[in-house]
Amino acid sequence: MDIKQELLAILDEVLSLKGRAQTFDENTALLGAIPELDSMAVVALITSLEDRFGITVDDDEIDGSVFGTVGTLIDFIRGKL
Repeated sequence: MDIKQELLAILDEVLSLKGRAQTFDENTALLGAIPELDSMAVVALITSLEDRFGITVDDDEIDGSVFGTVGTLIDFIRGKL
């Protein structure tokens, strides 16, 4: 499984980016940089990550740094797998 490609597909789907996520790399800023990624979108994104990767994310594991960049989110997912 290619975590990055799966993640970009999830971002595209959840945030309705219409393919924009496919241009993202590990250094692409997320939280605060993408207007579509608001607090409600974060909740939907976490749910999608749990479903797609078969992981469980506890509330105390999540802070702004996890959603800082594509790379920090990939690292978080790798740590959960």
